[in-house]
Amino acid sequence: MDPNHYRFRGAWRLSAPAAAVYATLEDVRNYPRWWPEIRAVREDDPDSGAVVVRGYLPYRLVIGLRTVRRDPAAGVLEAAMTGDLTGWSRWTVAPDDGGSLLRFEEDTRPGKPLLRRLALPLHPVLRANHAVMMHRGLRGLAAHLGSAPPRRAARA
Repeated sequence: MDPNHYRFRGAWRLSAPAAAVYATLEDVRNYPRWWPEIRAVREDDPDSGAVVVRGYLPYRLVIGLRTVRRDPAAGVLEAAMTGDLTGWSRWTVAPDDGGSLLRFEEDTRPGKPLLRRLALPLHPVLRANHAVMMHRGLRGLAAHLGSAPPRRAARA
């Protein structure tokens, strides 16, 4: 196992329509309005910018984002990440019984030297921090959309 390699996957059901979920996720500028750990967003152009992230741990990450796929018909948003984290992340939104099925995937490595050096002892702590951040983000997304809280879905 490479302690500097992280793969995150998750699937949730929301009662909000898929089109509304997709549109909200596509609008990265407004993430700080509903996702507590996204502290700031800088838009360089319509397809690139950066987010400042700070979870429960006492550090912040500046992550450059560049859109590599924006496909409303397929419900896919994918970005390449640079800076304090490198790799990619993807949201996939699909209609699901009057609401939506939301999948998240991320394959990343720390770009920040301190995180690389501390990877082995901190690996479980960093994974837990990510889980809390995703939980709070998904609850914020649901509340922002006027949806019931997200429910875990079986992974497909």
